[in-house]
Amino acid sequence: MDPSPKMLPIYKYPLTISTRFVNDSCKGCNVKGPIYGGYRCNEPTSTGLFFHKECAEAPPEIINHPSHPQHPLKLHNSLRKPCKCNICGKTFFAFGYRCSSKCDFTVDLTCGINPLPLAIEHPESHHHPVVFLKEPAKPGRRKCGICKGYNGGCSYACIECEVHFHVECVNFSQEVNHPSHPQHSLELLGYESLTNDAEKTCLLCGERPDKVLYRCSICNFSVCRFCTKDPPPLAIEHHKTHEHRLVLLSRLISFECNACGMQGDRSPYMCIQCGFVVHRTCVDLPRVININRHDHRISLTHHLGVGYSKCGICRKDISQYHGAYSCSRCPSYAAHSLCATRNDVWDGIELEGTPEDNEDIAPFKVVGDNLIKHFSHEEHNLRLNKDNINRDEGSRCEACILPIYSDPIYNCEECRFILHEKCANHPKKKRHVFHTKPFTLWSRPPRTFHSKDFRFYDVFRCKACRTKSTGFRYISDWWVLDVRCGSRSEPVIHDGHKHPLYYENKEDHWCDACIKEIDGYLLSCDTCDFDLDLRCTDLPKVVKHSCDDHPLSLCYGENATGKYWCDICEAETDPSKWFYTCSECVVTAHIDCVLGDFSRLMPGRIITYNKVKVEVVPNNHSSRPFCAKCHSRCRAPIILKLCDPYTGYICSDKCVVPDYQYS
Repeated sequence: MDPSPKMLPIYKYPLTISTRFVNDSCKGCNVKGPIYGGYRCNEPTSTGLFFHKECAEAPPEIINHPSHPQHPLKLHNSLRKPCKCNICGKTFFAFGYRCSSKCDFTVDLTCGINPLPLAIEHPESHHHPVVFLKEPAKPGRRKCGICKGYNGGCSYACIECEVHFHVECVNFSQEVNHPSHPQHSLELLGYESLTNDAEKTCLLCGERPDKVLYRCSICNFSVCRFCTKDPPPLAIEHHKTHEHRLVLLSRLISFECNACGMQGDRSPYMCIQCGFVVHRTCVDLPRVININRHDHRISLTHHLGVGYSKCGICRKDISQYHGAYSCSRCPSYAAHSLCATRNDVWDGIELEGTPEDNEDIAPFKVVGDNLIKHFSHEEHNLRLNKDNINRDEGSRCEACILPIYSDPIYNCEECRFILHEKCANHPKKKRHVFHTKPFTLWSRPPRTFHSKDFRFYDVFRCKACRTKSTGFRYISDWWVLDVRCGSRSEPVIHDGHKHPLYYENKEDHWCDACIKEIDGYLLSCDTCDFDLDLRCTDLPKVVKHSCDDHPLSLCYGENATGKYWCDICEAETDPSKWFYTCSECVVTAHIDCVLGDFSRLMPGRIITYNKVKVEVVPNNHSSRPFCAKCHSRCRAPIILKLCDPYTGYICSDKCVVPDYQYS
């Protein structure tokens, strides 16, 4: 079996033969069930896609199709809209055959490869000939003679007996011999006709069939139609999995898988020589992989050994006696086999035999004492400055757009380019929980939309915290993260909570900082019931605001009985929420009032924000200007100034409206 990827007409990316057992939907025919010996796509944008062998090897052209012999049918793998098959009448997407002329004749992949005959002289399921009925029946009219379910699509019918059959049921043999149960033949039964004591799940794959199954009533042995048509091999010799021959035990049996450590209840593969037992879905686990929860490659070991306590993905206990993935560079990092190979964790690419990429991810080169050349500012060198004397309070970091205050910085002595020391050290490549592909760090493009105005910069919305920014960003396919979200790694240690926090993708949870609902990624505590949305995670600890002469500090909520008032908007403040305060002046303020909606936009830049051309400006007027949309005073420290043909200011995100006639 050639393991190298192949370009096949069915798909735009190379496909690799897969020896793994998967229970998934075939990308070609869209039929869900066990797939063994099919093809898998390992391209980063299409990982986790499987094809039946027959579907993947579909011919690019069919000549003399029995239902359309007058013209050839060409394979299409990118049909732009749902199509109705001219043979079976079913609606299908993406993959099918279409007439090469202008006949508008289209069939799905299954009817193209294995066309339905107009009549079957000797059907497997019936003793009389049957004919094909293309027209769908009215609901509840046609009951299948095999599975007893009703048929709303095309079907086969015996005119003599007035009985109908599903297309997929008509050729089911009434009796089969199965290699996993050679002692007795198996009888075809409709699911509804099974007695209460009958085994109703497939003893091989564990699936519960929805229509029919094959069963031995003597042994109570049941298998689904997929495992009947494509039975698993009785023995496997796969040295990646185990050094000895593995034999299939086709029965209900309780066991503990040596590859993943999880319990199983049926049909494992077992080594007769040494007692090694494995789920059939754990046969041929990849040996070397990259995952999005760790920066290094991890390798499969069949006996983890001591020194590991928790899985690096699910954070549950991990056994030293079973197989797992471990990192050769990080002595304490390990992950459960099933966790590491999840579709949302692993990129689907087997790396065994592939040299490790030694790409330089360092963001700068040291060119002198406290002097660097950063990839984002190659025209000049940057000097490390830990002295906060004579700093402009309005200066901001080009990467995160936050004020520099007293933090160590790298600054350009020839222009006003500044980076926090921490931001200057963010790597150019990083793996992150949000996507299985690595993220690349990009600095702000110098010109956007081919504008001649060197101040015209782009604005993006971080897909994690949903904050709009003009700073640096990490990009991977459709994922765009600002540098604060993109550079963060687990576990997250936050001053607002005493325990480590980890990423979770949840719905219907509430942020303990702002008491707003979270739908999507958040940071969660394994020890207690604490959740934090990603916007509140990045709130600056200290800010300066015109409402007070002293810096304001972030307060993580208080159990107070009295009333608090915001010194900016003069509305009541909920002390259980996070807020900003000055301990010397007893000033309190809402977080939104202190930061506003534009705190991650660099003042002085001209941008297109919600399709409106504006300039980002500080709100440092002697009297606060009125908003051109809502006509209230602009309270935020950073606001937007309208560009030609409009004049005036914008106070908040909701007031930036495309095609609005500002006055």
